[in-house]
Amino acid sequence: MIKSVKLRLVIVAFTVILALVYLFPTMTGGNLPSWWGKVFPTEKIHLGLDLQGGVHLLMEVDVEKALETSTDRLAESMKRMLQDEKIKVTDITQSETGVLNFKLENPADQNRLMTFLEGHLPAWKHLATQGNLVTYRISDKERQRIEKLALEQAVETMRNRIDQFGVSEPEIRAQAGNRILVQLPGIKDTRRAIDLIGKTAQLEFKLVVDDIDPNQATPEQLGDKYEILYEQTKDPETGAIVGKQAFVVEKKTQMTGDYISNANVRFNSQFGEPYVSIEFNAQGAKLFDQITAANVKRRLAIVLDNNIYSAPVIQERISGGQAQISGRFTAKEAHDLAIVLRAGALPAPIRILEQRAVGPSLGQDSIRKGFISMIVGFILVVGFMVLYYRLSGLVANLALILNLLFIMSILALAQATLTLPGIAGIVLTIGMAVDANVLIFERIREELTIGRTPRASLDSGYNKAFLTIMDANITTLIAAVVLYQYGTGPIKGFAVTLSIGIISSLYTAIFVTHVVFDWVAERRPLKKLSI
Repeated sequence: MIKSVKLRLVIVAFTVILALVYLFPTMTGGNLPSWWGKVFPTEKIHLGLDLQGGVHLLMEVDVEKALETSTDRLAESMKRMLQDEKIKVTDITQSETGVLNFKLENPADQNRLMTFLEGHLPAWKHLATQGNLVTYRISDKERQRIEKLALEQAVETMRNRIDQFGVSEPEIRAQAGNRILVQLPGIKDTRRAIDLIGKTAQLEFKLVVDDIDPNQATPEQLGDKYEILYEQTKDPETGAIVGKQAFVVEKKTQMTGDYISNANVRFNSQFGEPYVSIEFNAQGAKLFDQITAANVKRRLAIVLDNNIYSAPVIQERISGGQAQISGRFTAKEAHDLAIVLRAGALPAPIRILEQRAVGPSLGQDSIRKGFISMIVGFILVVGFMVLYYRLSGLVANLALILNLLFIMSILALAQATLTLPGIAGIVLTIGMAVDANVLIFERIREELTIGRTPRASLDSGYNKAFLTIMDANITTLIAAVVLYQYGTGPIKGFAVTLSIGIISSLYTAIFVTHVVFDWVAERRPLKKLSI
């Protein structure tokens, strides 16, 4: 325990000044002098979705599609591995999601195939054998693992995209039923946010088939090897889609966006049009080199989510590990495309189940009502303390004001988000903040009643109330921590401000008020306590 009153006053003054420094960016609305950021912190209190408006989205990951895609990739991998093992398989097809059919060229290779699959695909179980067709089904445990991984990957990919989009304090979390909740405070352009977050961004490079006219192609001509995809034509000024051009492309994907290491917006030196420059990793650069070397003078379609963005002719072998995507983008479209390519593709398509724009008027109304409740609660508590404890009540009210100051400054320091439930936590803290002083003042009254001197009663009151105050506040703090750990959304916002408020009120009620009484007692003898 620090005995020196002057040293304790210095500590109180220092904490108050520090709190004001951290709260200054919030009080000025971020309009800071140019020199401020070089010396002092610039972070202000972030407002949650319910206070400043924004976008609320509830999405569902198509985990069945993720399983189907994973199985297709596995089939391609198995073809290469079986070829190396000299096990001749004419085709590997997925008859339904999670079921693979291996068609053998020679039925005598059945035992070799099954032995190989048992060693390399332990999570797949033999389902049936009919002639030269061997069928395997994925196990339930492996299916659940892939679905869980798809959900986790989708959350992480969305978080990466949103971080690059520049949203402060977004909330992205997985929920039951393969759903993801996304809340983006401060976002006004709902459509752009949805396009950015929900775009699958599956980038593929496919070869164009010029021998077949896409406008006259028959199903027989296309067969299982070819498909028709479209390139959209946009108005260069408005960006609106004004037409589309059909292309016949090979279904086989030559390369995917999994090999991309970076993507940036560049501008055409001749016309100033934006395009997206992509860089491949070492493996991707080697693969792109091989593709372009083997297909000189052929057109390579750059396909994003089954839409062709461009289909340039490969003039020569490209060995630099770079490519570009052009398509009459606006600068904003090019920027968003670069973001999703850098962040990676979603593992499966996303369905939007619910979308809601929280307007700024609703946010302002929530702020107004929340702060009215704080002010009313503050006035009632202050009035009660002055009427019941007189001058000592003023000391408790000073501690209450400092408590609010410290709570808000800690929110700014921690870059926490203030929500409407968070304001409720502060309102509750206002009532709890004076509870410690009530216990102290009642102990002091008891000491005065038995005839002890004001000074002795003061010290004894603080000492005797200390353990009771700590016990009550620590148990509440434990409850708040549990709420934060296991709660979600609004509950966490309430728990954050309640936890900060409890810690702050312990400091102001026990330390600050005691310093004030000791300072008064040091300046003149205490003959009577106004309590």
